[in-house]
Amino acid sequence: MKKNTLLALLAATGLGLGLSSCQEKDNVTIKNEVSEATIGQIKALGFTATGAVKTDEGVVVEGDILLTNEMLASQPEQNLLRVGQDEQYRTTNLVGRLPRVLTVSVSSQFPNGYVQAADEAIRRYNALGLRITMRRITSGQADLPITYSANLGPGVLGRSGGFPSNGNPAPGFQLAPSVIGARSINNVATIMAHEMGHCLGFRHTDYFNRAYSCGGAASNEGSSGVGAILIPGTPSGADPNSWMLACIGSTGDRPFTANDRTALNYVY
Repeated sequence: MKKNTLLALLAATGLGLGLSSCQEKDNVTIKNEVSEATIGQIKALGFTATGAVKTDEGVVVEGDILLTNEMLASQPEQNLLRVGQDEQYRTTNLVGRLPRVLTVSVSSQFPNGYVQAADEAIRRYNALGLRITMRRITSGQADLPITYSANLGPGVLGRSGGFPSNGNPAPGFQLAPSVIGARSINNVATIMAHEMGHCLGFRHTDYFNRAYSCGGAASNEGSSGVGAILIPGTPSGADPNSWMLACIGSTGDRPFTANDRTALNYVY
């Protein structure tokens, strides 16, 4: 998520978080350096190739989602899940073998407050009674490690490790405290919950128009022809407070809305 690109989903007290779970609100233009073959792979997975950035691990798309080289080469078997025109979406894969407990760890490199923010993000998910629950651990390898990054790029607050693969969640996410800056526990928790959402397979709520939360010109992330399914009981209009909006301000707090809860309960 980027700070000045208001953000993404779809999480805290004087911590150092940026604008949204994925990006900040300020608009940042990123050069596309990926090959035509990789662009085709990105589209096949249902993501937009616009603004994609090549990294050592793979390609970063939509500001805060890492598609590893392994993911790019995979063959998706499911369609995107659409929740209204501007509502929740999931990626091609979901976490399987449910019910299931996912462990979460927080790097000791983070400033004070990040552990409390992680506990709040976990509490928000566990309060929904989903078939997925979360538990923070202090030793051992976690399913969703929250790792420290000195710099993820201009305005980028956090970056997920991609989306579920082989029935497992994406392998956690990174946060950049230097970009996040001093924020409340609830704001940081919102950023974390947003990145957790990506790890569970959810895409940005303002999927069809990132300008809704990020500002600037209208920008459609695109479904890349892989389809979309409307979740029953959700509106076709925009949800201004969804935890999976692409961008968030430095003072925002987005606990799950009624529509968020509908989407999460439908999928998990």
